[in-house]
Amino acid sequence: MKKSYHILLLLLITVLSVKHANAQVSDTSRLFKTLKTADSLVFSVGYNKCDISQFEQLIGDDFEFYHDQGGYIHTKEGFINSIKTNICSGSFKARRELVEGSLKVYPLYNNGVLYAALQMGLHRFYQTNKGKPERLSGIAQFTTLWVKNGDKWQMKRILSYDHKDDPLPGIGEAQMFDDDAAINSWLAVNHVPAVGIGIIENGKLQDVKVYGELKKGDPAPYNAIFTIASLTKPITSMLTLKLVSMGKWDLDEPLDHYWIDPDVKDDPRHKKLTTRIILSHQSGFANWRYLNADKKLHFEFEPGTKYQYSGEGFEYLRRALEHKFHTTLDKLADSLIFKPLSMHDTHYVWSDEIDTNRLAHGFDPNGNMYPVIKNTTANAADMVHTTIVDYGAFVVAVMNGKLFTQSIYDQMITHQVRTKGDKYMGLGWEVYDIGNGHYALGHGGSEQGVHTQVFILPQSKKGLIIFTNVDDGYKVYTKLLDQYLGTDGRKILALELQ
Repeated sequence: MKKSYHILLLLLITVLSVKHANAQVSDTSRLFKTLKTADSLVFSVGYNKCDISQFEQLIGDDFEFYHDQGGYIHTKEGFINSIKTNICSGSFKARRELVEGSLKVYPLYNNGVLYAALQMGLHRFYQTNKGKPERLSGIAQFTTLWVKNGDKWQMKRILSYDHKDDPLPGIGEAQMFDDDAAINSWLAVNHVPAVGIGIIENGKLQDVKVYGELKKGDPAPYNAIFTIASLTKPITSMLTLKLVSMGKWDLDEPLDHYWIDPDVKDDPRHKKLTTRIILSHQSGFANWRYLNADKKLHFEFEPGTKYQYSGEGFEYLRRALEHKFHTTLDKLADSLIFKPLSMHDTHYVWSDEIDTNRLAHGFDPNGNMYPVIKNTTANAADMVHTTIVDYGAFVVAVMNGKLFTQSIYDQMITHQVRTKGDKYMGLGWEVYDIGNGHYALGHGGSEQGVHTQVFILPQSKKGLIIFTNVDDGYKVYTKLLDQYLGTDGRKILALELQ
């Protein structure tokens, strides 16, 4: 009975909307502005901010809500309790956003007297779960029946329907990713200035797509140069494993043979630091020493006993490598990784060779541009500049075992320590157990004006590289993983959201 009533109501509203299509009011009209404000009080204030007291009077006593996936709520009390229970409590949070420009209002008259109005539009939903970054979860159409009660308007019916993952209405994912205008609109919706995408298939970098702008009014070319933040770490890791494969370095040799940081020289735990412990993030260090109250390096736990992500660990390894080989990390990388793989646009250190006309400037979520940092020394954990083409050559070489021996590759993908659920740290890469004996390798990078990610599926010889030039570029990952890695991409995302 409920299902039939739902269908009947939807048909009735559709007929009404068609009948009164010519009566759509202007977005400058008083009625349009009044109902847009009322919609905002219910959703932007009540749903998003959980300030329910601000909108209770806008909900009619005989209120009904219809959702094509969540079912039917037939009372005002039930609707409000649903928001309180599902949206405003626990670790899950949701946010509704009206798609700008989509709102339409159709007045309904009885003998020339305005008694109700239909409000239609598109809304997007974002969600945050267990403290994870907010992500776009879907888009839907909605129709609201507002009834006039004296001088006041109240919601009588809401229908939320046609829910889907498509980031843009009326455009399917496959179509969108072949349409530059649609991609650029999608980026604008998510406030992402530029995105670079590297698509790996059959063990080769098959396609490079770069969209958006390097800075305002400056289109990003296919060979745009991005800062990649912590995607620097896999390069440092693979360089080190190559030295191990060449017999010039040892995974388990104590690093104090070559370097002891002055901050920990009196702590005997420094003797336990090895390359294996550093590459699997078990050093016992904070991410960066400046986060400590005294700005000095400390052991927070016994090295090798648990996982804790640390850039300081990689910097410790850099100094050991540089003392051992009497050269800088960037020169080691140039000779062993960058030049052999023709990575001509990749640099640990700011250089005049970097073509600033191709540089993707970093932005904050409000569109403010950060200054360019021109580092003069290599950082093992951060600050590399590169292109999708160059990083693609690097990732393909890793996937195809071109950098070191099979025995070293096997150690690289071995679970060194669990990070959470079915995700582990190998050596330099996170290892995702995606079921049926299959695994993925991944790593991300994040800092001011940068969010980057790479995933590799060695068994199927597929992979995906994503570079963005904004703090919260992670917002585009869901669609890209689904589009290019399909079921495996969704499994990876599920592990990330554990």
